[in-house]
Formats: sequence, C-alpha cells, structure tokens
Amino acid sequence: MSPALTMLAALAVFVITYLLIITEWINKMLAALMGGFILILMGILSQEVAFRAIDWNVIFFLIGMMLVISVLRETGVFMYVAIKTAKQARGNPLIIMLMMFVFTAVASAFLGSVTTIMILVPIAMLICHELSISALPFIITMVVASNMGGAATMIGDPPNIIIGSATKYNFLDFIFNLTPAIVFTTLASLGLIVVMYRKKLRVSMQNRAKLMSFKEENLIRNKRLLIISGLTVGVMLVLLALESVLHLGTATVSMSAGLLLVMVGNRKKVEQILINEVDWVTLFFFIGLFMIVESLVETGFIDKLAHQVLSATHDQPKPTAMAILWLSGVLSAFIDNVPFVATMIPMLERIGLVITQASQIDPIWWAMSLGTCLGGNGTLIGASANVVAAGIAKRNGIHVSFWEFTKVSAIYTVLSLLISTAYILLRYF
Repeated sequence: MSPALTMLAALAVFVITYLLIITEWINKMLAALMGGFILILMGILSQEVAFRAIDWNVIFFLIGMMLVISVLRETGVFMYVAIKTAKQARGNPLIIMLMMFVFTAVASAFLGSVTTIMILVPIAMLICHELSISALPFIITMVVASNMGGAATMIGDPPNIIIGSATKYNFLDFIFNLTPAIVFTTLASLGLIVVMYRKKLRVSMQNRAKLMSFKEENLIRNKRLLIISGLTVGVMLVLLALESVLHLGTATVSMSAGLLLVMVGNRKKVEQILINEVDWVTLFFFIGLFMIVESLVETGFIDKLAHQVLSATHDQPKPTAMAILWLSGVLSAFIDNVPFVATMIPMLERIGLVITQASQIDPIWWAMSLGTCLGGNGTLIGASANVVAAGIAKRNGIHVSFWEFTKVSAIYTVLSLLISTAYILLRYF
C-alpha cells in the first residue's frame, strides 16, 4: 500500500476500535487486542514494532498496585475509615457527602480512581441504606471526586500513569504542578455540593442513631497485617517520590510492594488473588491499545495532527496549552480517557520538537493531564471509574442512567476546566 493508504487503513482500524469501545458492542479488551493484531496481519505494523510499543512499565505498575490493594482490603481498613468518617459527621448526610468527597479525592490520588471507587462506593451505599436515603447523589459525587483526586498525582489516574511513563516527569513533578489545581477545584466543588444538596438530604433522628451504633473498631480484621501494609505503602510512596534520584522504576517499586504484601498476608491464596484481584481485562486492553496507537505514529498520522494543532495556534505555547486543555476535556467526556491520552502523547511529543523550551512545553503536558482526567467526569462513559461505579450500583439494585449522571457531572466538569484554565494561565503564563 502507498503511505497515504497505509495511514488511512491505520486510522480506520483505530476509529472502528474506538467505536467498539464506546458502544461496548464487544468487550473493550477484545476490541483493542483485535485491532492491534489486525494491524500486524495487514502489514501496517511488524510484530516486533507492535510488541516494542507496549509500555511494560505501565502494565507492571498497575499489577503491583492491584496486589497492594488486594491485601489492604483484607485488613478492613477502608470500611473502618468510611464508617468512622460517617460517625464523625454525626449522621448528617450533607456532612457525610462532603467528607466522603474529600476522602475519595485524597484516596484516589494515591490508590487510583478505579480502585478507590470499587472500595468506597459499596460503603457509601451501606451508609445510605442505614440512613434510608438515595445513594445516587453520593455515587455521582464520589465518582467526580475520584477523577479529580486521581488527577493530582502520577499514580492516581491511568492517564497520568501513562504520561509519567512516556515523559521525564517524576512523582514530585506531578504533585508540584497538578495538586494545587486539584485543591482549588476540590474546594470549589465542595461549595457546589452545598448549593446543590443542602435542601435535598433529610434523615430522621432514628436512622442517625442507627448509624451511630456501628462498632467500627470491629471492622479491622487483621491489625498485624494492617501495620505491615501501612509501613509498606509508606515506603512505596517515598520511593515513588524519590524516583528521579533512585531511578528504580515505578513498576519495580509497586511490584516489590505488592509481592511483599502478598507473601506476608496471602501467600497461600496467590491463585485466588491473581484470578479475582488482578484486572486482566484492563491490562490486556492497555496492551492492545499501545499497539493501535503505535500504528498512528508509524504511519505519520500523529505528525500531521501535531502540525495542524500548531498551525491553528501559530506555534505559541499559551494558545496551544489552552487548546489542548479544552480539546482533552471535551473529548475525554465522550471517549474513555485511557485510549485518548495514549493517542495524544505522541502528538505532544511531536509538538515538543517545535516548542523546545521546558518552560513552554511543560504547561502543555500539564494542560493535557488536567483536561484528560477532569474531562472524564463529563459523561457516564468518560472514565473507567464512572463505568465501574455504575456497574457496582446496578448489582445492588441502583440504576445510574447516562443522563442522571451526566446532567450533574457535566456541571463539575465545566467548573473544574474553568479553574484549570485560570490556574495554567496565572501560574505558567
């Protein structure tokens, strides 16, 4: 095939794969892997090039974090903290919602948005059941918080993990550049929650008393394992923070922590952990995705896209950063932010060949990170955490419709993107 036809063929495979992922006509892992290997069969990519495109640092980092979370869940610490939080609020539903929002955001920054949602949404539904109120507002606001909190660090959200792996930025760079924006966004969102829900949440004194009767100290199932896990996670976070000095690799750090905790806590249940706790569907989805995106790089499509963006913004860092922020925010609301950021990274790398000064290209990377992570709140299909939360709710008899979620979450998305716009302009330009 000619170069032009090869590019069109790669783009066609990419678009069809995206449509299959968005519509969920088939499983997203199956769609991504099929797309990757079809590209090899068509001769657009060689097997060697396709396999070399897989970012194993991302894959093993995610596996390590899944192992860590599997052991932490066994200790009962997440349930303990959530019930303790609810009791500190004295059963006031608005205060509980605000506290759960903050706790979800903070936890997502270090444990990952999807993992945090999987742990905390069932707990929120338990609290709402005991208080005899609808869990839907809690589910939606917690999902919003998880995507916001996940944007604050390199390890909080899959897009940031991919960006960190593809660039020179380390754990501290993400905190220094992104966390302030997320703090401002979270504070503004707390105010929005008060405005939206202060008159809608009402609980009887009897139901409050019922919640206060929970004995949270009985929820910790293994104090020894909790202490070991806490120390291990603390060391892991320190090593991630010192990555630029130690050069151990984020995958090595998370895998070492995960394997240590499994050995200490669940060494006789390794098979069960690998089957039930490691999300192989997501991991193989990433693998297929890396292969598909590489085809757009190899055929020159990414180069063309980068030149179009630079042409529209006249190679100027400020309008380029704004264009990337809002382009990422809007598109991530409708397209899962994982494949989207994987597609955008090669484009920003090409832009970096034109805008070469670090002080000018760095804000563009941070703009993409904020736009991609925060834009995931735009609709129910915008981020993995959203879909996971809806699935958990459905299994517990709570239906989260596309429009019920979107009409609320879209407000937070616009607010967060406006704050991010002001933050980037004031801090970097």
